[in-house]
Amino acid sequence: MKNQNLPKSSLLTQLDLFTTVIPFLCIAAVCLSFILSPDASSRILESVRSFLGDEMGSYYLILGLGIFLCSLYLAFSRYGSIRLGDSEKPQYSPFRWGSMMFTAGLAADILFYSCCEWLIYASDPHVTGMGPIQDWAATYPLFHWGPIPWGFYLVLAVAFGFMLHVRQRQKQKYSEACRALLGNRVDGWAGRLIDLTAVFALLAGTATTFSLATPLLSMAISRVTGIAATTALTIVILVVVCFIYTCSVYFGMKGIQRSAACCSYLFFLLLAYVFFFGGESRFIIETGITSLGLLTQNFIGLSTWTDSLRTTSFPQAMTIFYWAYWMVWCVAAPFFIGAISKGRTIRQTILGGYFWGLSGTFTSFIILGNYGLGLQMHGRLDSLSTYAAAGGSNTALYTAIITILEQLPLSGPVMLLLVLCMITFYSTSFDSITLVAASYSCRELNYDQDPDRRIKLFWAVFLILLPIALIFSEKSMANLQSVSIIAAFPVGIIMLLIIASFFKDANEYLAAEKPKD
Repeated sequence: MKNQNLPKSSLLTQLDLFTTVIPFLCIAAVCLSFILSPDASSRILESVRSFLGDEMGSYYLILGLGIFLCSLYLAFSRYGSIRLGDSEKPQYSPFRWGSMMFTAGLAADILFYSCCEWLIYASDPHVTGMGPIQDWAATYPLFHWGPIPWGFYLVLAVAFGFMLHVRQRQKQKYSEACRALLGNRVDGWAGRLIDLTAVFALLAGTATTFSLATPLLSMAISRVTGIAATTALTIVILVVVCFIYTCSVYFGMKGIQRSAACCSYLFFLLLAYVFFFGGESRFIIETGITSLGLLTQNFIGLSTWTDSLRTTSFPQAMTIFYWAYWMVWCVAAPFFIGAISKGRTIRQTILGGYFWGLSGTFTSFIILGNYGLGLQMHGRLDSLSTYAAAGGSNTALYTAIITILEQLPLSGPVMLLLVLCMITFYSTSFDSITLVAASYSCRELNYDQDPDRRIKLFWAVFLILLPIALIFSEKSMANLQSVSIIAAFPVGIIMLLIIASFFKDANEYLAAEKPKD
């Protein structure tokens, strides 16, 4: 994408105020209701979330497996040869492309969950009943962060990349990806409804991500510096993160490239240190191999298990939650991946995306997760008892992560490295989110054009204000996570529309290209 900014005189006329102001007002109203009536808001949201997750849970499971299979079909069918753009050479090198895709799609959540997710599964009655804890507590994280979630991203990335680089549309919005199917209706209320849903989900998902990992970042800084982990410290952290990613996104794709590369180097430095100096290298490798084997053997069964008798409700509480959470993030990450995939074929985009996405994700969970699991199984640190005694709260998870990392030699520098990794992950992820949100604010935007810098600055600041406001209400944090899950339901319908529209458009494109061949 070229950094071609709009003329100053045309900025106001280019703004799509409807899809900018309405989501802002909706999120503000939701937050206000959380703060003024937290109990009533919680009950309403919980009832809606319970209905969608429990009664309609199969919808999420079928959608997840179906889109994963669709990604394989796209890669190995005639559609795989379609090149995204007229460039014979990819716009970015494999490492730059892979690092931007990986860091933009996961944020700092991967560090949080990699360190502690095994604790959640090892404490679950369903997982403990499946077999040895060290096997299944290490396998489920790979499943919930594996092929199906990345399939969500990559199928939509292909559709958006086709829309941007092949059809060269004048709008960079969710609704525009449905044009081949819905026709001119995307210029009316149908398109506005699609875009409103997308922006609302984007804002909810953004605040949810910040709410999950920021307390860990605050606690790590507190351990290194001795400063109390207060609300004020958390706000300072958010402001610093905002400043970093605002500077990065202000300078366009070059800033995002450098941020992603820096994030990748710090991330793999942390993984290498834990692997080589944590004293659990053999356990990490062997448990990783076992978990990969179990995931391969049981993938279809894990993807389709509904627990119809609700003996433990594990898929409703975990698998459906994860699919919905990833679907909310599908508003921003796939659009960004599609934008940076110019010059690659659909086959290269999907298979390369799986390679970079799964390599980074699996390596993180196998090393960081199995390190803590190894300490538990070898009796070096009883994190499970501490977690259970604390009632399985998020605070207990943050404390467990810090305690696990403190078992490493030179734990102080390790904490500092963790802090730097999380900040760069946040910065890179919100670079892409800001770019996508700013694109939604423009009535029209050429396929090779960046939004005006002033629009990007507005979104950069606005995206950080919501998490700061919600820090003062812990219940609001939990409620906003429910909003994210609820928002995923209509997003799933829109995803199906985008996929159907892509197939229709791609068939017409291939039919037109055949005589030329």
